[in-house]
Amino acid sequence: MTKPVTLAAIIGAHGVAGEVRLKLFGEGVAMLAKHKSFNDGALTLVKLRDDGKGGAIARLAESSSRGDAERLRGTALTVPREALPPLAEGEFYHADLLGLPVVTDAGESVGTVLAIENFGATDIIEITRVPVPEKGPKTFMVPMIPTAVIEWDELRLVIAAGFAED
Repeated sequence: MTKPVTLAAIIGAHGVAGEVRLKLFGEGVAMLAKHKSFNDGALTLVKLRDDGKGGAIARLAESSSRGDAERLRGTALTVPREALPPLAEGEFYHADLLGLPVVTDAGESVGTVLAIENFGATDIIEITRVPVPEKGPKTFMVPMIPTAVIEWDELRLVIAAGFAED
């Protein structure tokens, strides 16, 4: 698992002095603040603060005007996987699961991990059906609980067969 991990994305400019608004994908501002550079050193964090709405406002050394900030809109802020803290048993980084093939515990291939959402109770894995059906749902969701998601590694995610049924 060597691909870079996205911690945030620039969603727009904030003010006229080059600050950017961030959508956070990690565990908040404190996690992001541990990193001083992003995208292999292309972006340097100067200042960071919580926006009070679940996102953040950042000043980057490479952005000194509203125009600079607007040009950065849509840029993902990534760090190398090895720059992140080690995981405890049962923990995962979303980036490690996205795109993984999904199979059932009976060995049936069902699709690939499309997204991971959390609506408050637990993480939910969204899976794209492969092959994509002509009719009916093209994706389905499985809660990230031990009875539904049995195991995962860098090669695949295994779900209980009952969760893959229509």
